Amino acid sequence: MSDTPPPHPPDLRRRALHTARRGWGFLTADLRAPSASTAPLLGTARRQWLRALPYVVAFAGVAALLPVTINVLTNGYGLNGALAGALATAQTAPLLLAVTRPLKAWWIIYTADVLGAVALMGADRTEGLAWPWTPMVVVGYLLLMAFVGLREPRRTLAAVWLATGVAGLVFELISQTLSDGVHVLLFVLTGVVLVVTGALRERGDAQRRLVAQETISEAERARRTLLEERTRIARELHDVVAHHMSVITVQADSAPYRIEGLPPAAQEEFAAIAAGARESLNEMRRLLTVLRSEGTEGELAPQPGLSRVQQLVEAAVRAGVPAELTMSPPAGAVPQSVDLSAYRIVQEALSNVVRHAPGASTRVSITSDGAQLMVLVVNGPAEERAAPLESHPGTGHGLVGMRERVRLTGGRLDTGPLPDGGFTVAAQLPLTPPAGPKDPS
Repeated sequence: MSDTPPPHPPDLRRRALHTARRGWGFLTADLRAPSASTAPLLGTARRQWLRALPYVVAFAGVAALLPVTINVLTNGYGLNGALAGALATAQTAPLLLAVTRPLKAWWIIYTADVLGAVALMGADRTEGLAWPWTPMVVVGYLLLMAFVGLREPRRTLAAVWLATGVAGLVFELISQTLSDGVHVLLFVLTGVVLVVTGALRERGDAQRRLVAQETISEAERARRTLLEERTRIARELHDVVAHHMSVITVQADSAPYRIEGLPPAAQEEFAAIAAGARESLNEMRRLLTVLRSEGTEGELAPQPGLSRVQQLVEAAVRAGVPAELTMSPPAGAVPQSVDLSAYRIVQEALSNVVRHAPGASTRVSITSDGAQLMVLVVNGPAEERAAPLESHPGTGHGLVGMRERVRLTGGRLDTGPLPDGGFTVAAQLPLTPPAGPKDPS
């Protein structure tokens, strides 16, 4: 058995008071926290009448409750007119503040309701009437709860609800003769209103977060598509650049044997050029190994060009698209980057026709004016609504890939729907490299 003496009554009261203070502090911690937003309720609504609705409701509540409260407090409860006016104003006017700062409005109205209940304890005609909360207090408080529930988080709503119940319980313990149980009714109705409005608020928040996440996901998908297409283009251009680097290496290595009488300095220069070209070629091969880490077997095949456009058109015809080709390429050599880009643009355009407009008549035209290569793919509307076909493979990203390839060559791309329901793709690819920036001097 312990020899510690039991605590004296003053110690018990001190501990009980300390426990009560801690409990009240925990209860009101969320009530003292500032609101996350002071924007008006429904302030982001698209329609003007929705943005004005909270102000209309709050003003209507104040206009209806203020005179009724003054009249009932003075004529019904026999309260002094000046005191009745002050209490009625404090209990109703803050509803206008609840549109933007519902928690501050609750503190004012809650305090005014408690002071009003204390004042009515000494009124002449309180016995037999509703106490501690008058009917006007119940109506105004429930309207306030709607504003609070639509703006504040769940923990704050729980604290508001418990504080309402604590106030009613305290008045019940103070005077069971005056109390008629209206505090229980207010406690229950407050909980119902807070649950309903809080659920509506959380549902709206969840929908907004979902929309924001979908927007972010869409942006990420677009960014990933762009990066994948740029990587694909980089893999394809490797073959083009590697060809030129190989030619430079061979020419530099064979120059001393092809050209007689080269001085030693020139031979050393050609040797340095060949060594630099070989090093660059090795670096490009290492880069290609990284880029093709997720590649397919088909990427190891030689890169196509304008000479294989006819095969694309024939494949589209086999897929059910009546396509025609008109091609008059330039007389001179076409840069390999332009040659490959033109082929890929036609490939993607025909793939889109097969997917989205099966059976539509299509015209492919490739012409040149000597300075530019013009690629035009025009299709009409689909003959009938049908499930899109997927049998005609493209490089994977449609218009995104076209724009990247055209931008690579310094050309121009125009795409868009036609009035008859068809679609057009027009690309202009320069046959000569774009001029660099001029010297400002």
